[in-house]
Amino acid sequence: MITVASLVPYLGGALALGGVAVVASRRRELLIRWCAWAVGVPLVTAAFWWGRPGAALVALAAGLIAVFEYGGLLRLGRPDRVVLAAAVAGVVLAAWLAPGQVLRVVAIGALAVAAVPLLAGDADRGLHRVGAGLLGLAWLSVPAALVPLGASGLALFVAVSVADIVAYFAGRRLGGPRLSPLSPAKRWSGTLAGSTAGLGVLAVLSVLSWPTAVAVAVGGPAGDLLESMVKRGAGTKDAGRWLPGSGGLLDRIDSLLVALAVLLVLS
Repeated sequence: MITVASLVPYLGGALALGGVAVVASRRRELLIRWCAWAVGVPLVTAAFWWGRPGAALVALAAGLIAVFEYGGLLRLGRPDRVVLAAAVAGVVLAAWLAPGQVLRVVAIGALAVAAVPLLAGDADRGLHRVGAGLLGLAWLSVPAALVPLGASGLALFVAVSVADIVAYFAGRRLGGPRLSPLSPAKRWSGTLAGSTAGLGVLAVLSVLSWPTAVAVAVGGPAGDLLESMVKRGAGTKDAGRWLPGSGGLLDRIDSLLVALAVLLVLS
């Protein structure tokens, strides 16, 4: 069974190789992004090393930050964001402290999210608020899956990240048909190359199975397109501006979220 300790050499090696490649490219934006990774990866790895409490902490932080970025994209008011954040936090805490109650907590969260515009009597934007809130709950509570997955969830994150990076560079170099009108810069060539690289990472980390393979090859690209759809609807390029070289956190974990959801369904 894979452990966090067994992943550390691979994570360190990947960061080192990435640093060499970034320096060789002499591109400032890539250097800024690599520095953010160099800070974030050790912190996340240390949290997972702590076990279920650490994984819950990572999931809680990711979910809450993503909620407020998502709320900004869809122009949700403060009450909607606060209730959605509380619902997502409840799902994460249930996954840690009461796994058998997760579905019940999700149902309670959905009722709470829908109740906010209903109680406000919002006839103009009520439907938009309910739909956005329920999508946010379904999408942004998925990090709770990191709690039971543990090191396997961390390995999936590594595989999805490598697939994203390879897809970006391979698509630009190889060109070819566009993957979707939702994201004109993405190409089928890049997606296939990225998926192949992601599957290779799963194999190296000894977590390759048909559910993890589908999660990386299908769930990862689908997650990226889902966020692209949300951002296009909102008329913006990035989910946030606070993460150096990356925009917002949601821009970095969009692929992981749907990959985790696919893995949950198939496992």
